[in-house]
Amino acid sequence: MYFDWTYVVIVLPMLILSMIAQVQVQSTYRKYSKVFSRSGMTAEAAARLILDRNGLQHVAIGRIGGELTDHYNPKTNTILLSDAVYGYNSVAAIGVAAHEAGHAIQHATGYLPIRIRAAVVPITQFGSRLSTPLILLGLIFGYYPLAYAGILLFGTVVIFQLVTLPTEFNASRRALAVLSEGFLDDEERKGARKVLSAAAMTYVAALFVSLASLLRLVLIVSGGRNRRD
Repeated sequence: MYFDWTYVVIVLPMLILSMIAQVQVQSTYRKYSKVFSRSGMTAEAAARLILDRNGLQHVAIGRIGGELTDHYNPKTNTILLSDAVYGYNSVAAIGVAAHEAGHAIQHATGYLPIRIRAAVVPITQFGSRLSTPLILLGLIFGYYPLAYAGILLFGTVVIFQLVTLPTEFNASRRALAVLSEGFLDDEERKGARKVLSAAAMTYVAALFVSLASLLRLVLIVSGGRNRRD
């Protein structure tokens, strides 16, 4: 029976870290979903005001099902807020909506990391689909240039995760800065910061998982080549 030590030692700890980050963001989100803003402003109203202040009246705000499914779609210029955010005036909801408005502002101002991320998305989708088949074929037939090509394609996933980090952190900084302008008081803003910080850690964990997976693939292919030689 084959024991894959690379998965247990390298990838599994990062997956556990990722699960911990997911549990943390859900716990923090639910906690501050029960803390309501004294202003009474709903999440979509806050996002609308932020967008209008930045000359983005053309960006629409819609609704999407699920929890923590909120996102900005640059193709349609639409912010989609989840059921637990749209129509609510909790600290968590307003923080999430402001964060998505921050992404819309990034796109409008040509923020470099988000431009890079948008550019590598097609390459990442292509690479994530083909990387594993190429690596397997390279190992099976002993043609290691093919396997290393698969590793390079998987590397595009790491690049995507890497440029996602500054994009997400910057959107949160923009959100917290604007929320101090009459949207939330100091105590409420601390709660919003905790929600956004917990969410950001999921992206950090995702990067670690990708890096660990890349290292594992390199070790597997290199080990196979050394045994063959």
